[in-house]
Amino acid sequence: MIEVLAKLGRGPVFLAGEVLECVITFTNPLSASSTSASSEMLAWASAQIHCQFHASENRVALPPSDSSKHDVQAENETVFVPNRGERGQCILSTPPKILFCDLRLDPGESKSYSYCETLPIDGPPSFRGQSVKYVYKLTIGCQRVNSPIKLLRVPFRVLVLHGLKDYQFPQDEAVAPSNPFLEEDEGLKKDSRLADLATELLMVATSRRSLHLYNISNTRGKVGTFCIFKTVYKIGEDVIGTFNFSEGDIPCLQFSVSLQTEESIQEEFQHRRGQPISFSTHARHQEACLHTAQSSFSLPIPLSSTPGFTTNIVSLKWRLHFEFVTSGESARTCLIRESQSEAVTWTGVEQMEVDTFSWDLPIKVLPTNPILASSVSQFSSTNSITI
Repeated sequence: MIEVLAKLGRGPVFLAGEVLECVITFTNPLSASSTSASSEMLAWASAQIHCQFHASENRVALPPSDSSKHDVQAENETVFVPNRGERGQCILSTPPKILFCDLRLDPGESKSYSYCETLPIDGPPSFRGQSVKYVYKLTIGCQRVNSPIKLLRVPFRVLVLHGLKDYQFPQDEAVAPSNPFLEEDEGLKKDSRLADLATELLMVATSRRSLHLYNISNTRGKVGTFCIFKTVYKIGEDVIGTFNFSEGDIPCLQFSVSLQTEESIQEEFQHRRGQPISFSTHARHQEACLHTAQSSFSLPIPLSSTPGFTTNIVSLKWRLHFEFVTSGESARTCLIRESQSEAVTWTGVEQMEVDTFSWDLPIKVLPTNPILASSVSQFSSTNSITI
C-alpha cells in the first residue's frame, strides 16, 4: 500500500498566467507487520492540468462532436487520461510531465516530487453557473506494474484578469537584484511579480472615484436621486450607494437593491432562440422608507463569486437591480399636522394606491488577489489517495 499526498503550497486559487506549484509525496507506511520484503514498487507517475467544460443540455446547444476522432487508447486502463470518467469535455490541457519511473519505497520511506506548470493565460475562469461550468483540476496518475492507473485529482480555482497578458514589464530595473549568469533570471522575476502586478492593476482600476448621480422617477413624477461613487469593483469589496428622497414629488414607501449576475448564452449556442437570461442574486437590501429623507445600502461582493467574463459560449455580467414601491397619493396626506392634540392617536391607512417599478444599473466586477480568495475557497490545498 502506498499513500499519495498532493499539496498546493500557496492555496487553491491562482491567476491565469501564474505558476502552479504542487508537492507530491509518495509514502510506504510503516506498520507492525512490515518486513524488509514489504517494499512497494510504482512503475511511473505523471501529472497534468486540464480544464473541464460542461453545459446544460436544456440551455446550451453545442455542435455535434466528431466521432471519427475516437481515441482507442482512452479505453485502455493503462493509458494516462487525466479526464477519464469526468463529465463534459476537456477544452484545455497542459503537456503531461513525468514525475518518476520505477520508484521503490521501503517500509516507512517516502519520496517527494515538485510539479510546476504555468497556467494558460488565454483560458476561461473557473465558473459554476446555471448553464455552463468551467472546472480546473490537477490530475496525478500513478501505476503499479500490470495494474490499472490510479488518479488523484486536485481541484483549484482560476481567476482571469484581462489586460495582464498584454502588459509589458519595465526593462530598466537597476534597483532590483539580478544575476547575469542565469539566463532564466528574467523569466523567474516575471513570474514572481505577476501577482503583485495584478494587485497593482486592480488597485488602479477600482480606486478611481467620481460622483454618479441618477434621477429616480416614474410616470407620476420624481421619486428621488441615487448616488454612487464608482461602478468598478473587485470581488470582496462592498458596493455602497445612497438615496435622497427629500426632493421627490412622489413618496417612496419601500425600496430594495439586489446585487445580481446575468448569465447569458451566445446566440449561436442557445438551445432555443430568445431564451431568457439566467439571474443569480448574491446580496440584497430591503428597506421601508416612508418619511425618510435619506438612506443608504452596502452590499458585499462574495470572494467566492466569479468576476465578469466572456467566452465564445457564455457571458457573465454584474448589475444592481432596484425595485421601488411608490404611493399614488400626495406626500402631504402622509404628514402629521403640527397642531394635533396630544390625546389624538394617529394610525396608518389600511389601503393605499401604489405603483411599482424597477431599474437596472450595470457595474463591473474584477478579480482580486488570489491569496485573499484562497481564504474562503471551498477547495482544499491537500488531497490524498491510497494505491
